[in-house]
Amino acid sequence: MCRNLSKYALIFLFLALSGIIFLLRNIHTVENWNCHTISALYQLQSRIQSSFIPVNLPTFHHNRTFCAHLGQKPSPEDELEERYLLDSIAWPGPPPRTSPIVLRQTSDPVHSLFAILPTKEGREWHVGDQLEALVQMHDFQGRPKHYGGDFLLARLHSPEFGAGLAGKVLDHGNGFYSAMFPLLWVGSAQVEVTLVHSSEAVAVLRRLREERPDRVFFKSLFRLGFLSETTLCNMCLPPDQQPLCNYTDLYTGEPWYCYKPKVLGCDTRINHAKGGYLKHLLTNKEALLFQSGVNIKVRIHASGPDRINVLPPRKDRVEVESSVKPEAIQLATSGYYYEESWRPLNGVIMRQFNESSAITQCLKNKVIYMYGDSTVRQWFEHLLAFVPELKEFDLHSPKNVGPFMAVDSTHNILLKYRCHGPPIRFSTVIASELRYISNELDGLSGGPNTIVVLSIWAHFSTFPVEVYIRRLRHIRRAVLRLLDRAPGTIIVIRSANLQALDPEVSLYNSDWYSLQLDEVLRAMFKGLNVLLVDAWQMTLAHHFPHALHPPPAIIKNMIDMLLSCVCPETKKSQQ
Repeated sequence: MCRNLSKYALIFLFLALSGIIFLLRNIHTVENWNCHTISALYQLQSRIQSSFIPVNLPTFHHNRTFCAHLGQKPSPEDELEERYLLDSIAWPGPPPRTSPIVLRQTSDPVHSLFAILPTKEGREWHVGDQLEALVQMHDFQGRPKHYGGDFLLARLHSPEFGAGLAGKVLDHGNGFYSAMFPLLWVGSAQVEVTLVHSSEAVAVLRRLREERPDRVFFKSLFRLGFLSETTLCNMCLPPDQQPLCNYTDLYTGEPWYCYKPKVLGCDTRINHAKGGYLKHLLTNKEALLFQSGVNIKVRIHASGPDRINVLPPRKDRVEVESSVKPEAIQLATSGYYYEESWRPLNGVIMRQFNESSAITQCLKNKVIYMYGDSTVRQWFEHLLAFVPELKEFDLHSPKNVGPFMAVDSTHNILLKYRCHGPPIRFSTVIASELRYISNELDGLSGGPNTIVVLSIWAHFSTFPVEVYIRRLRHIRRAVLRLLDRAPGTIIVIRSANLQALDPEVSLYNSDWYSLQLDEVLRAMFKGLNVLLVDAWQMTLAHHFPHALHPPPAIIKNMIDMLLSCVCPETKKSQQ
Protein backbone atom coordinates (compact mmCIF):
# COMPACT_ATOMS: atom_id res chain seq x y z
CA MET A 1 0.00 0.00 0.00
CA CYS A 2 2.78 2.49 0.93
CA ARG A 3 4.63 1.56 -2.28
CA ASN A 4 1.55 2.42 -4.42
CA LEU A 5 1.07 5.78 -2.66
CA SER A 6 4.73 6.60 -3.26
CA LYS A 7 4.33 5.77 -6.98
CA TYR A 8 1.25 8.02 -7.28
CA ALA A 9 3.05 10.85 -5.48
CA LEU A 10 5.89 10.71 -7.97
CA ILE A 11 3.44 10.74 -10.89
CA PHE A 12 1.57 13.74 -9.40
CA LEU A 13 4.85 15.64 -8.83
CA PHE A 14 5.93 14.96 -12.44
CA LEU A 15 2.60 16.23 -13.80
CA ALA A 16 2.75 19.36 -11.64
CA LEU A 17 6.28 20.18 -12.79
CA SER A 18 5.32 19.59 -16.41
CA GLY A 19 2.37 21.97 -16.02
CA ILE A 20 4.53 24.72 -14.54
CA ILE A 21 7.11 24.36 -17.33
CA PHE A 22 4.33 24.49 -19.94
CA LEU A 23 2.89 27.66 -18.40
CA LEU A 24 6.26 29.41 -18.21
CA ARG A 25 7.03 28.58 -21.84
CA ASN A 26 3.61 29.80 -22.96
CA ILE A 27 3.21 32.75 -20.67
CA HIS A 28 2.16 35.12 -23.48
CA THR A 29 -0.60 32.72 -24.47
CA VAL A 30 -1.69 32.48 -20.86
CA GLU A 31 -1.96 36.26 -20.71
CA ASN A 32 -4.62 36.12 -23.43
CA TRP A 33 -6.90 33.87 -21.38
CA ASN A 34 -10.34 35.10 -20.49
CA CYS A 35 -10.01 38.05 -18.07
CA HIS A 36 -12.56 36.61 -15.66
CA THR A 37 -10.62 33.37 -15.43
CA ILE A 38 -7.36 35.21 -14.78
CA SER A 39 -9.05 37.43 -12.21
CA ALA A 40 -10.45 34.45 -10.33
CA LEU A 41 -7.08 32.72 -10.34
CA TYR A 42 -5.33 35.88 -9.24
CA GLN A 43 -7.77 36.52 -6.40
CA LEU A 44 -7.35 32.95 -5.20
CA GLN A 45 -3.58 33.23 -5.36
CA SER A 46 -3.63 36.61 -3.64
CA ARG A 47 -5.62 35.19 -0.73
CA ILE A 48 -3.20 32.31 -0.44
CA GLN A 49 -0.11 34.44 -0.90
CA SER A 50 -1.18 37.05 1.63
CA SER A 51 -0.33 34.50 4.29
CA PHE A 52 3.19 34.26 2.90
CA ILE A 53 4.24 37.91 2.65
CA PRO A 54 7.91 37.95 3.68
CA VAL A 55 8.45 38.46 7.37
CA ASN A 56 12.21 38.01 7.34
CA LEU A 57 13.06 41.69 7.41
CA PRO A 58 16.57 42.83 6.48
CA THR A 59 19.16 43.03 9.19
CA PHE A 60 20.23 46.61 9.84
CA HIS A 61 23.53 47.26 11.52
CA HIS A 62 23.33 49.66 14.44
CA ASN A 63 25.25 52.94 14.29
CA ARG A 64 25.17 52.86 10.49
CA THR A 65 22.79 54.78 8.24
CA PHE A 66 21.84 53.29 4.88
CA CYS A 67 19.66 56.20 3.80
CA ALA A 68 21.57 59.40 4.17
CA HIS A 69 23.99 59.15 1.26
CA LEU A 70 22.03 57.08 -1.21
CA GLY A 71 21.28 58.68 -4.56
CA GLN A 72 23.30 61.34 -6.32
CA LYS A 73 26.29 62.77 -4.49
CA PRO A 74 25.47 66.28 -3.27
CA SER A 75 27.51 69.24 -4.48
CA PRO A 76 29.85 71.06 -2.05
CA GLU A 77 27.21 73.82 -1.74
CA ASP A 78 24.51 71.24 -0.93
CA GLU A 79 26.75 69.58 1.64
CA LEU A 80 27.40 72.94 3.27
CA GLU A 81 23.67 73.68 3.43
CA GLU A 82 23.00 70.25 4.86
CA ARG A 83 25.53 70.74 7.64
CA TYR A 84 24.02 74.14 8.44
CA LEU A 85 20.49 72.71 8.60
CA LEU A 86 21.52 69.76 10.76
CA ASP A 87 23.37 72.10 13.12
CA SER A 88 20.33 74.38 13.31
CA ILE A 89 18.11 71.56 14.60
CA ALA A 90 20.71 69.99 16.90
CA TRP A 91 18.94 68.91 20.08
CA PRO A 92 20.61 68.73 23.49
CA GLY A 93 20.70 65.25 24.93
CA PRO A 94 21.01 63.92 28.48
CA PRO A 95 24.53 63.42 29.83
CA PRO A 96 26.21 60.08 29.07
CA ARG A 97 25.15 57.25 31.34
CA THR A 98 27.20 54.40 32.74
CA SER A 99 24.04 52.47 33.64
CA PRO A 100 20.71 51.83 31.88
CA ILE A 101 17.94 54.43 31.95
CA VAL A 102 15.87 54.42 35.14
CA LEU A 103 12.39 55.94 34.93
CA ARG A 104 12.54 57.57 38.35
CA GLN A 105 15.50 59.70 37.20
CA THR A 106 13.71 61.05 34.10
CA SER A 107 11.45 64.09 33.66
CA ASP A 108 8.11 63.85 35.42
CA PRO A 109 5.44 66.40 34.45
CA VAL A 110 3.56 65.89 37.74
CA HIS A 111 6.52 66.96 39.88
CA SER A 112 7.54 69.74 37.46
CA LEU A 113 6.20 73.30 37.79
CA PHE A 114 6.02 76.62 35.99
CA ALA A 115 5.56 80.17 37.25
CA ILE A 116 4.56 83.37 35.45
CA LEU A 117 7.33 85.93 35.96
CA PRO A 118 6.46 89.56 36.77
CA THR A 119 7.34 92.37 34.39
CA LYS A 120 9.64 95.26 35.29
CA GLU A 121 6.51 97.20 36.20
CA GLY A 122 5.32 94.43 38.53
CA ARG A 123 2.40 92.14 37.89
CA GLU A 124 0.77 94.27 35.24
CA TRP A 125 0.66 93.28 31.57
CA HIS A 126 -0.43 95.24 28.51
CA VAL A 127 -1.00 94.39 24.87
CA GLY A 128 2.41 94.58 23.20
CA ASP A 129 4.26 93.21 26.24
CA GLN A 130 5.93 89.83 26.32
CA LEU A 131 4.85 87.31 28.94
CA GLU A 132 7.42 84.87 30.27
CA ALA A 133 6.73 81.69 32.22
CA LEU A 134 9.67 79.90 33.83
CA VAL A 135 9.47 76.10 33.85
CA GLN A 136 11.50 73.91 36.19
CA MET A 137 11.65 70.20 35.43
CA HIS A 138 11.86 67.54 38.15
CA ASP A 139 12.24 63.79 38.01
CA PHE A 140 9.84 61.19 39.41
CA GLN A 141 11.55 61.44 42.79
CA GLY A 142 10.81 65.17 42.90
CA ARG A 143 14.44 66.15 42.43
CA PRO A 144 15.27 69.09 40.11
CA LYS A 145 16.72 68.18 36.70
CA HIS A 146 20.10 69.74 35.97
CA TYR A 147 20.20 69.32 32.18
CA GLY A 148 17.91 70.17 29.28
CA GLY A 149 16.61 68.40 26.19
CA ASP A 150 12.96 67.96 27.21
CA PHE A 151 10.43 68.60 24.44
CA LEU A 152 7.89 71.12 25.72
CA LEU A 153 4.93 72.86 24.12
CA ALA A 154 3.53 76.15 25.36
CA ARG A 155 0.21 77.84 24.59
CA LEU A 156 -1.50 81.03 25.72
CA HIS A 157 -5.27 80.95 25.38
CA SER A 158 -8.53 82.54 26.38
CA PRO A 159 -11.70 80.44 25.96
CA GLU A 160 -13.87 83.51 26.57
CA PHE A 161 -12.54 85.21 23.44
CA GLY A 162 -11.87 82.12 21.33
CA ALA A 163 -8.23 83.22 21.41
CA GLY A 164 -4.99 81.30 21.44
CA LEU A 165 -1.38 81.47 20.31
CA ALA A 166 1.68 79.23 20.33
CA GLY A 167 4.45 80.08 22.75
CA LYS A 168 8.17 80.01 22.07
CA VAL A 169 10.22 77.67 24.25
CA LEU A 170 13.82 78.38 25.22
CA ASP A 171 15.92 75.60 26.77
CA HIS A 172 18.43 76.99 29.29
CA GLY A 173 20.24 73.64 29.44
CA ASN A 174 20.01 73.29 33.22
CA GLY A 175 16.50 71.94 33.79
CA PHE A 176 14.91 75.40 33.40
CA TYR A 177 12.95 76.53 30.34
CA SER A 178 11.35 79.84 29.39
CA ALA A 179 8.00 79.92 27.62
CA MET A 180 7.60 83.27 25.85
CA PHE A 181 4.33 84.76 24.61
CA PRO A 182 3.58 88.08 22.88
CA LEU A 183 0.42 89.60 24.35
CA LEU A 184 -1.96 90.32 21.48
CA TRP A 185 -5.46 90.72 22.97
CA VAL A 186 -7.10 92.54 25.87
CA GLY A 187 -8.58 90.42 28.64
CA SER A 188 -7.79 87.16 30.36
CA ALA A 189 -5.02 84.89 29.11
CA GLN A 190 -4.07 81.49 30.53
CA VAL A 191 -0.68 79.78 30.20
CA GLU A 192 -0.53 76.10 29.33
CA VAL A 193 2.73 74.10 29.30
CA THR A 194 2.92 70.47 28.18
CA LEU A 195 5.70 67.91 28.34
CA VAL A 196 5.60 65.98 25.06
CA HIS A 197 8.68 63.83 25.70
CA SER A 198 11.40 63.78 28.32
CA SER A 199 14.98 64.42 27.22
CA GLU A 200 15.65 60.73 27.77
CA ALA A 201 12.78 59.78 25.48
CA VAL A 202 14.00 62.20 22.80
CA ALA A 203 17.40 60.49 22.92
CA VAL A 204 15.68 57.17 22.18
CA LEU A 205 13.71 58.71 19.30
CA ARG A 206 16.89 60.16 17.83
CA ARG A 207 18.62 56.78 18.00
CA LEU A 208 15.69 55.05 16.29
CA ARG A 209 15.69 57.62 13.50
CA GLU A 210 19.35 57.02 12.75
CA GLU A 211 19.62 53.28 13.36
CA ARG A 212 16.21 51.91 12.36
CA PRO A 213 14.97 53.66 9.20
CA ASP A 214 13.32 50.33 8.39
CA ARG A 215 10.85 50.50 11.27
CA VAL A 216 8.15 51.31 8.73
CA PHE A 217 8.56 48.87 5.87
CA PHE A 218 6.97 48.72 2.46
CA LYS A 219 6.11 46.10 -0.13
CA SER A 220 5.35 45.80 -3.81
CA LEU A 221 3.37 43.27 -5.81
CA PHE A 222 4.96 41.90 -8.96
CA ARG A 223 2.71 40.17 -11.47
CA LEU A 224 2.91 38.61 -14.91
CA GLY A 225 -0.18 36.81 -16.08
CA PHE A 226 -1.53 35.01 -13.07
CA LEU A 227 1.89 34.56 -11.47
CA SER A 228 2.67 37.07 -8.73
CA GLU A 229 5.20 37.68 -5.97
CA THR A 230 5.42 40.20 -3.15
CA THR A 231 8.75 41.54 -1.89
CA LEU A 232 9.99 44.11 0.61
CA CYS A 233 10.81 47.64 -0.52
CA ASN A 234 12.39 50.70 1.05
CA MET A 235 14.60 53.65 0.44
CA CYS A 236 17.45 51.86 2.15
CA LEU A 237 17.67 48.10 1.81
CA PRO A 238 20.94 46.37 2.73
CA PRO A 239 22.32 45.29 -0.67
CA ASP A 240 24.27 42.32 0.68
CA GLN A 241 21.27 40.14 1.55
CA GLN A 242 19.28 39.72 -1.68
CA PRO A 243 19.43 41.04 -5.26
CA LEU A 244 17.73 44.43 -5.60
CA CYS A 245 15.43 46.06 -8.13
CA ASN A 246 16.55 49.66 -8.51
CA TYR A 247 13.71 52.17 -8.99
CA THR A 248 15.82 55.29 -8.46
CA ASP A 249 14.15 58.25 -10.19
CA LEU A 250 16.01 59.18 -13.37
CA TYR A 251 15.45 62.93 -13.01
CA THR A 252 15.92 63.60 -9.30
CA GLY A 253 18.08 60.66 -8.33
CA GLU A 254 15.68 59.86 -5.47
CA PRO A 255 16.46 56.25 -4.49
CA TRP A 256 13.94 53.47 -4.05
CA TYR A 257 14.56 49.72 -3.99
CA CYS A 258 12.69 46.44 -3.77
CA TYR A 259 14.10 42.99 -3.29
CA LYS A 260 14.02 41.24 -6.63
CA PRO A 261 11.31 38.57 -6.94
CA LYS A 262 12.59 35.03 -7.18
CA VAL A 263 10.92 34.33 -10.54
CA LEU A 264 9.55 37.53 -12.05
CA GLY A 265 11.53 40.47 -13.39
CA CYS A 266 11.88 43.97 -11.92
CA ASP A 267 9.74 45.40 -14.73
CA THR A 268 6.65 43.50 -13.54
CA ARG A 269 6.06 45.68 -10.45
CA ILE A 270 2.34 46.47 -10.15
CA ASN A 271 1.96 48.57 -7.00
CA HIS A 272 3.44 50.05 -3.86
CA ALA A 273 2.01 49.71 -0.35
CA LYS A 274 2.82 50.12 3.30
CA GLY A 275 3.96 46.77 4.63
CA GLY A 276 3.71 47.47 8.35
CA TYR A 277 5.54 48.62 11.45
CA LEU A 278 8.35 46.87 13.27
CA LYS A 279 7.57 46.00 16.87
CA HIS A 280 9.68 45.44 19.98
CA LEU A 281 12.16 48.20 19.16
CA LEU A 282 12.70 49.21 22.78
CA THR A 283 14.05 47.59 25.90
CA ASN A 284 11.66 47.23 28.81
CA LYS A 285 13.23 50.21 30.56
CA GLU A 286 13.09 52.38 27.42
CA ALA A 287 9.41 51.52 26.97
CA LEU A 288 8.69 53.15 30.36
CA LEU A 289 9.68 56.49 28.80
CA PHE A 290 6.66 56.31 26.50
CA GLN A 291 3.54 55.98 28.65
CA SER A 292 0.25 57.70 27.88
CA GLY A 293 -0.91 59.83 30.80
CA VAL A 294 2.51 59.55 32.45
CA ASN A 295 5.16 61.16 30.24
CA ILE A 296 3.62 61.61 26.77
CA LYS A 297 1.85 64.96 26.31
CA VAL A 298 1.06 65.60 29.97
CA ARG A 299 0.34 69.07 31.33
CA ILE A 300 2.70 70.76 33.78
CA HIS A 301 0.95 72.64 36.57
CA ALA A 302 1.68 76.17 37.75
CA SER A 303 3.17 76.83 41.17
CA GLY A 304 0.93 79.90 41.43
CA PRO A 305 -1.61 81.63 39.17
CA ASP A 306 -1.61 80.35 35.59
CA ARG A 307 -3.54 83.28 34.12
CA ILE A 308 -3.23 87.02 33.84
CA ASN A 309 -5.40 89.94 32.79
CA VAL A 310 -4.03 91.84 29.80
CA LEU A 311 -4.67 95.59 29.71
CA PRO A 312 -4.80 97.86 26.63
CA PRO A 313 -1.46 99.03 25.19
CA ARG A 314 0.56 101.53 27.22
CA LYS A 315 0.33 105.06 25.86
CA ASP A 316 3.96 105.80 26.64
CA ARG A 317 5.17 102.35 25.65
CA VAL A 318 8.89 102.06 24.86
CA GLU A 319 10.08 99.02 22.98
CA VAL A 320 12.36 96.88 25.12
CA GLU A 321 14.92 94.76 23.40
CA SER A 322 14.40 91.09 24.18
CA SER A 323 17.21 89.25 25.91
CA VAL A 324 16.20 86.02 24.20
CA LYS A 325 18.32 85.13 21.18
CA PRO A 326 16.11 84.34 18.14
CA GLU A 327 18.17 81.30 17.14
CA ALA A 328 17.48 79.75 20.55
CA ILE A 329 13.71 79.87 20.08
CA GLN A 330 12.01 76.79 18.67
CA LEU A 331 9.50 78.66 16.49
CA ALA A 332 8.57 82.32 15.99
CA THR A 333 4.93 83.38 16.41
CA SER A 334 3.26 83.50 12.97
CA GLY A 335 -0.29 84.28 14.04
CA TYR A 336 -2.98 83.76 16.65
CA TYR A 337 -6.67 82.94 17.02
CA TYR A 338 -9.25 85.49 18.06
CA GLU A 339 -12.98 84.73 18.00
CA GLU A 340 -11.99 81.32 16.59
CA SER A 341 -10.49 82.95 13.49
CA TRP A 342 -6.80 82.77 12.62
CA ARG A 343 -5.08 86.14 12.37
CA PRO A 344 -1.73 85.79 10.58
CA LEU A 345 1.15 88.13 11.41
CA ASN A 346 2.95 87.68 8.08
CA GLY A 347 1.21 90.52 6.27
CA VAL A 348 -1.66 88.50 4.81
CA ILE A 349 -5.00 90.19 5.57
CA MET A 350 -7.30 87.37 6.58
CA ARG A 351 -10.68 87.17 4.87
CA GLN A 352 -13.58 84.96 5.89
CA PHE A 353 -14.91 82.74 3.11
CA ASN A 354 -18.08 81.57 4.84
CA GLU A 355 -20.17 81.18 1.69
CA SER A 356 -19.44 78.72 -1.06
CA SER A 357 -20.20 81.44 -3.62
CA ALA A 358 -17.30 83.50 -2.25
CA ILE A 359 -14.92 80.58 -2.75
CA THR A 360 -16.27 79.99 -6.24
CA GLN A 361 -15.70 83.62 -7.22
CA CYS A 362 -12.18 83.55 -5.78
CA LEU A 363 -11.22 80.38 -7.67
CA LYS A 364 -12.96 81.30 -10.92
CA ASN A 365 -10.78 80.47 -13.95
CA LYS A 366 -8.18 78.89 -11.65
CA VAL A 367 -6.37 75.55 -11.75
CA ILE A 368 -5.38 74.27 -8.30
CA TYR A 369 -2.80 71.50 -8.00
CA MET A 370 -2.39 69.83 -4.61
CA TYR A 371 0.60 67.56 -4.11
CA GLY A 372 1.61 65.69 -0.99
CA ASP A 373 0.26 63.56 1.82
CA SER A 374 -3.19 63.08 3.34
CA THR A 375 -3.01 66.35 5.28
CA VAL A 376 -3.30 68.31 2.03
CA ARG A 377 -5.82 65.83 0.69
CA GLN A 378 -7.98 67.21 3.52
CA TRP A 379 -7.97 70.55 1.74
CA PHE A 380 -9.21 68.89 -1.44
CA GLU A 381 -11.95 67.13 0.51
CA HIS A 382 -12.92 70.32 2.36
CA LEU A 383 -13.36 72.29 -0.86
CA LEU A 384 -15.27 69.43 -2.46
CA ALA A 385 -17.67 69.25 0.51
CA PHE A 386 -18.09 73.01 0.96
CA VAL A 387 -18.43 74.06 -2.69
CA PRO A 388 -21.35 72.18 -4.30
CA GLU A 389 -20.43 73.48 -7.77
CA LEU A 390 -17.24 71.40 -7.64
CA LYS A 391 -18.06 67.92 -8.94
CA GLU A 392 -15.56 65.11 -8.48
CA PHE A 393 -14.60 63.42 -11.71
CA ASP A 394 -14.44 59.66 -11.24
CA LEU A 395 -10.90 58.56 -12.08
CA HIS A 396 -11.58 55.13 -10.52
CA SER A 397 -8.79 55.87 -8.05
CA PRO A 398 -8.45 53.97 -4.78
CA LYS A 399 -10.19 55.67 -1.87
CA ASN A 400 -7.90 57.94 0.18
CA VAL A 401 -5.07 57.41 -2.31
CA GLY A 402 -5.98 59.18 -5.54
CA PRO A 403 -5.24 60.82 -7.82
CA PHE A 404 -8.43 62.88 -7.55
CA MET A 405 -9.92 65.59 -9.73
CA ALA A 406 -12.89 67.92 -9.35
CA VAL A 407 -14.33 70.33 -11.90
CA ASP A 408 -16.67 73.33 -11.88
CA SER A 409 -17.32 73.78 -15.59
CA THR A 410 -19.56 76.80 -15.06
CA HIS A 411 -16.84 78.83 -13.36
CA ASN A 412 -13.91 77.14 -15.13
CA ILE A 413 -12.31 75.70 -11.96
CA LEU A 414 -10.12 72.62 -11.98
CA LEU A 415 -8.96 71.03 -8.70
CA LYS A 416 -6.46 68.17 -8.62
CA TYR A 417 -4.80 66.11 -5.90
CA ARG A 418 -1.92 63.66 -6.23
CA CYS A 419 0.13 61.98 -3.50
CA HIS A 420 3.89 62.44 -3.38
CA GLY A 421 6.36 59.74 -4.35
CA PRO A 422 7.81 57.14 -1.98
CA PRO A 423 8.14 56.88 0.91
CA ILE A 424 4.34 57.04 1.10
CA ARG A 425 2.48 54.93 3.68
CA PHE A 426 -0.80 54.66 1.81
CA SER A 427 -2.52 51.30 1.54
CA THR A 428 -1.90 50.58 -2.15
CA VAL A 429 -0.71 52.93 -4.89
CA ILE A 430 -0.46 51.77 -8.50
CA ALA A 431 3.23 51.90 -9.46
CA SER A 432 2.54 54.08 -12.49
CA GLU A 433 0.90 56.68 -10.22
CA LEU A 434 4.00 57.14 -8.05
CA ARG A 435 5.18 60.63 -9.00
CA TYR A 436 7.78 62.87 -7.39
CA ILE A 437 6.57 66.41 -6.69
CA SER A 438 9.54 68.06 -8.38
CA ASN A 439 8.88 66.16 -11.61
CA GLU A 440 5.21 67.14 -11.50
CA LEU A 441 6.11 70.80 -10.99
CA ASP A 442 8.42 70.69 -14.00
CA GLY A 443 5.42 69.64 -16.09
CA LEU A 444 3.31 72.69 -15.16
CA SER A 445 2.98 75.77 -17.34
CA GLY A 446 2.09 77.94 -14.33
CA GLY A 447 0.88 81.48 -14.45
CA PRO A 448 -1.38 83.83 -12.47
CA ASN A 449 -4.32 81.42 -12.74
CA THR A 450 -2.32 78.49 -11.36
CA ILE A 451 -2.22 77.65 -7.65
CA VAL A 452 0.15 74.98 -6.35
CA VAL A 453 -0.25 73.61 -2.82
CA LEU A 454 2.45 71.38 -1.31
CA SER A 455 2.48 69.31 1.88
CA ILE A 456 5.23 66.78 2.43
CA TRP A 457 6.37 65.77 5.93
CA ALA A 458 4.46 62.99 7.73
CA HIS A 459 5.90 60.07 5.76
CA PHE A 460 9.53 61.10 6.32
CA SER A 461 9.58 60.92 10.12
CA THR A 462 11.22 57.50 10.28
CA PHE A 463 14.16 58.46 8.06
CA PRO A 464 17.31 60.45 8.84
CA VAL A 465 16.81 64.18 8.27
CA GLU A 466 19.27 64.13 5.35
CA VAL A 467 16.65 62.21 3.35
CA TYR A 468 14.10 64.97 3.90
CA ILE A 469 16.62 67.71 3.09
CA ARG A 470 17.41 66.02 -0.23
CA ARG A 471 13.73 65.70 -1.15
CA LEU A 472 12.99 69.34 -0.28
CA ARG A 473 16.01 70.48 -2.26
CA HIS A 474 14.61 68.87 -5.41
CA ILE A 475 11.21 70.45 -4.75
CA ARG A 476 12.73 73.88 -4.05
CA ARG A 477 14.65 73.82 -7.32
CA ALA A 478 11.50 72.84 -9.20
CA VAL A 479 9.58 75.66 -7.47
CA LEU A 480 12.24 78.17 -8.52
CA ARG A 481 12.17 76.91 -12.09
CA LEU A 482 8.38 77.25 -12.11
CA LEU A 483 8.50 80.78 -10.71
CA ASP A 484 11.19 81.74 -13.24
CA ARG A 485 9.11 80.69 -16.25
CA ALA A 486 5.76 81.76 -14.75
CA PRO A 487 6.33 84.43 -12.05
CA GLY A 488 2.62 84.85 -11.33
CA THR A 489 2.19 81.27 -10.10
CA ILE A 490 0.94 81.10 -6.50
CA ILE A 491 2.90 78.58 -4.41
CA VAL A 492 1.50 77.58 -1.01
CA ILE A 493 3.31 75.28 1.40
CA ARG A 494 1.51 73.64 4.30
CA SER A 495 3.74 72.94 7.29
CA ALA A 496 3.64 69.95 9.62
CA ASN A 497 1.07 69.80 12.42
CA LEU A 498 0.82 68.30 15.87
CA GLN A 499 -1.00 65.02 16.34
CA ALA A 500 -2.28 62.63 18.98
CA LEU A 501 0.49 60.46 20.44
CA ASP A 502 0.50 57.14 22.21
CA PRO A 503 3.42 54.80 22.99
CA GLU A 504 3.34 53.22 19.52
CA VAL A 505 2.72 56.32 17.39
CA SER A 506 5.53 58.12 19.24
CA LEU A 507 8.11 55.74 17.78
CA TYR A 508 7.08 56.45 14.19
CA ASN A 509 5.34 59.85 14.04
CA SER A 510 6.32 61.71 17.18
CA ASP A 511 5.77 65.47 17.21
CA TRP A 512 9.48 65.73 17.89
CA TYR A 513 10.21 64.20 14.49
CA SER A 514 7.66 66.54 12.92
CA LEU A 515 9.16 69.59 14.65
CA GLN A 516 12.62 68.80 13.30
CA LEU A 517 11.31 68.37 9.76
CA ASP A 518 9.22 71.53 10.10
CA GLU A 519 12.20 73.64 11.06
CA VAL A 520 14.12 72.32 8.05
CA LEU A 521 11.16 73.10 5.77
CA ARG A 522 10.95 76.70 7.00
CA ALA A 523 14.68 77.27 6.62
CA MET A 524 14.85 75.85 3.10
CA PHE A 525 11.96 77.95 1.75
CA LYS A 526 12.73 81.11 3.70
CA GLY A 527 12.96 84.17 1.47
CA LEU A 528 11.22 82.53 -1.48
CA ASN A 529 8.05 83.91 -3.00
CA VAL A 530 5.83 81.28 -1.38
CA LEU A 531 3.08 81.39 1.23
CA LEU A 532 3.62 79.24 4.32
CA VAL A 533 0.42 78.10 6.00
CA ASP A 534 1.67 77.46 9.53
CA ALA A 535 -0.26 74.31 10.41
CA TRP A 536 2.09 73.71 13.35
CA GLN A 537 1.08 76.84 15.19
CA MET A 538 -2.52 76.68 13.98
CA THR A 539 -2.91 73.29 15.68
CA LEU A 540 -0.87 74.21 18.76
CA ALA A 541 -2.76 77.47 19.36
CA HIS A 542 -6.23 75.93 18.96
CA HIS A 543 -8.23 74.39 21.81
CA PHE A 544 -9.07 71.22 19.84
CA PRO A 545 -7.08 68.08 20.71
CA HIS A 546 -4.13 67.40 18.45
CA ALA A 547 -4.85 65.09 15.52
CA LEU A 548 -2.90 63.99 12.46
CA HIS A 549 -5.89 65.21 10.41
CA PRO A 550 -7.04 68.41 12.16
CA PRO A 551 -10.78 69.00 12.63
CA PRO A 552 -12.83 71.00 10.09
CA ALA A 553 -12.66 74.28 12.04
CA ILE A 554 -8.88 74.36 11.73
CA ILE A 555 -8.95 73.24 8.09
CA LYS A 556 -11.38 76.08 7.30
CA ASN A 557 -8.92 78.60 8.75
CA MET A 558 -6.17 77.12 6.59
CA ILE A 559 -8.36 77.33 3.48
CA ASP A 560 -9.35 80.91 4.38
CA MET A 561 -5.66 81.82 4.56
CA LEU A 562 -4.99 80.18 1.20
CA LEU A 563 -7.90 82.04 -0.42
CA SER A 564 -6.90 85.31 1.27
CA CYS A 565 -3.57 85.02 -0.54
CA VAL A 566 -5.20 84.11 -3.87
CA CYS A 567 -7.86 86.85 -3.57
CA PRO A 568 -6.41 89.55 -1.29
CA GLU A 569 -8.70 92.15 0.20
CA THR A 570 -9.02 95.23 -2.01
CA LYS A 571 -9.66 98.82 -1.02
CA LYS A 572 -13.19 98.50 -2.41
CA SER A 573 -13.94 95.51 -0.16
CA GLN A 574 -12.54 97.36 2.85
CA GLN A 575 -15.01 100.23 2.44
